[in-house]
Amino acid sequence: MERIYFDNAATTSLDPQVLEAMLPYLTEKFGNPSSIYSYGRESRMAIEQARKSVAKNLGAKPSEIFFTSGGTESSNTVLHAAIYDLGCQHIISSPIEHHATLHTVEHLAKTAGVALSYVNILPNGHVDLSHLAQLLESNPAKTIVSIMHANNEIGNMIDLQKVGTLCKNHTAYFHSDTVQTVGHFPFNLKEIPVDFITGAGHKFHGPKGVGILYINENIKINPLVHGGAQERNMRAGTENLYGIVGFAKALELATEHHENDSSYINELRKYMHAQLLEQIPGVSFNGDTFGDSLYTLLSVNFPKNEKSEMMLFNLDIHHICASGGSACSSGAQQGSHVINALNKDESIATVRFSFCKHNTKAEIDQVIATLKTLL
Repeated sequence: MERIYFDNAATTSLDPQVLEAMLPYLTEKFGNPSSIYSYGRESRMAIEQARKSVAKNLGAKPSEIFFTSGGTESSNTVLHAAIYDLGCQHIISSPIEHHATLHTVEHLAKTAGVALSYVNILPNGHVDLSHLAQLLESNPAKTIVSIMHANNEIGNMIDLQKVGTLCKNHTAYFHSDTVQTVGHFPFNLKEIPVDFITGAGHKFHGPKGVGILYINENIKINPLVHGGAQERNMRAGTENLYGIVGFAKALELATEHHENDSSYINELRKYMHAQLLEQIPGVSFNGDTFGDSLYTLLSVNFPKNEKSEMMLFNLDIHHICASGGSACSSGAQQGSHVINALNKDESIATVRFSFCKHNTKAEIDQVIATLKTLL
């Protein structure tokens, strides 16, 4: 039986065209980008070409783009730099951030003695902007605000322009984890009042283990990883050459096909939403599903019973990949801090279905049919 893959928010398959762009650097073009002979220069050129391409597709300058191992490293770099280089004494974040941010701000609050505040989350999953304004006003200390662009579990999106302007008005730095949106939405960083954003190649059909950090040109920070002059002294260590080439190619393809792909994926999401409502009694959804939200995912609540509690295992037995997000801790599942923050009752089991351009309506029909037999 063919596998049905509905967990694209976790990772996506590598696009064949991306693999094709990467292959020469996995085989004959293997020079170290720091070597001075032609082999090395060829690799160095490939990295700088990739940087230009990424910058162009994000509306940034090449000098503002740094390649990292992924979104986690990028966010760690920013948050450490905010405290140790930029002199921030206050961090404002949200309780529904990805753990790459949450665990880092908790760690910094403990070890660096900075104040940490969390902005309230409204019942529909959105960040309470009036509370954010209050937090900024009530603490005069130098502040970094770290709030994700789109939530990876429920899909809710913030308005970068609005939040960025609010931060600017209070002379706070603004970092946004944009891992779920780079490669899925057009960006023009020249126009957005944001100081730092992050991206990860594997969320839009690029390779794993490569990401970016955008640092606004007006900000100077020190590296998190020391020991070499790579990435213009911002990140020591031999560059992930083929990863970087793959990231740039994937972003180029994503940007080029954005209009068609996004409307196709959104149609799939609407179709599944309608089918679930029609065929599965008692379902509900998390977040602002058809408001300010990712077009790539659906967070679905099923009435809890002994069958739905084992839902992910049972879907897996039927070769369907999806991810959990229940508020409870059952078995290996620790429960979700995001679903908990929405104050959901205990009588639901949550599953996240996330889609990509390779998914089909026929697959959705099969998942709905399977859910009916399971429930």
